[in-house]
Amino acid sequence: MPEDAASEARFASVDQAQQADNGMTLNGMTLNGMTLNGMTLNGMTLNGLATASFNDWFNQNADAAMVMAYVVKCAVPEGETRTFQSTVTGTSYTWQGSLGLAPGWSAGKPATVAEQQVVSACLAAHANKYGMHIPLSALGRTAAGAEVPWSAEELSTFSEKEACFFGNLFANEGLFAARDRDFSAAESSTRACGLTLKADTCAPITNIGSCAQFCTKSDPSKPYYTQCTYNGKTYPVITTRVQPVELFRCGDGVCQFTEKPGSGNTADSCRADCGA
Repeated sequence: MPEDAASEARFASVDQAQQADNGMTLNGMTLNGMTLNGMTLNGMTLNGLATASFNDWFNQNADAAMVMAYVVKCAVPEGETRTFQSTVTGTSYTWQGSLGLAPGWSAGKPATVAEQQVVSACLAAHANKYGMHIPLSALGRTAAGAEVPWSAEELSTFSEKEACFFGNLFANEGLFAARDRDFSAAESSTRACGLTLKADTCAPITNIGSCAQFCTKSDPSKPYYTQCTYNGKTYPVITTRVQPVELFRCGDGVCQFTEKPGSGNTADSCRADCGA
């Protein structure tokens, strides 16, 4: 991504099916500051997607098809699809469900606040400012309180804790991310929106610091947080994990695309890997 566009959360398009079961998804889509407040909240069924308001929202936003691929992935259960045909272009779209975070909305009921929040958290978790598709583990609970399935094998494969995501994009309340691990200025990641020391690196997502500062677990033995409180408001949360290969450190002998030349030993000024 060009340096002057690095402040926007960047997501890539194309992939509409999850890579694996047990909460593992592919990240990559583009929000580009776009909000979802014009999307139908009356029910994500065929009737809901055929409304005039959804047609207007879809046809007025160039990235709508890409966003919907991830909305359906997050909201709708695995094995189900949602189909829409544009009244402007005639193009037909089919999107695959995966995590099932919004069971009521998926079944045609109006989206509850909890469903708006947990789907927003899921969208934020899939953000990638570099436009890369990176395998990750997405953990948490649905809006109805059911646990997103996970396994010991998944935790072993995605052995590195990453971040927690929450907010409400539908209600324009913002999207927030925080680190779920110690992280230093010498480190960088292909998943920069969650692992960063900079508050403004991934707009419209705001990084607020550490998960431990704002989030709690109802069961400490579980590998995910259940809620985060910020600015006096409490949200459900999606917790992510990644594979070790996604994490870089200045001094490892490789000038990664997330590192820059300089005289220091930080990712933004890494003489050891990238020279002066």
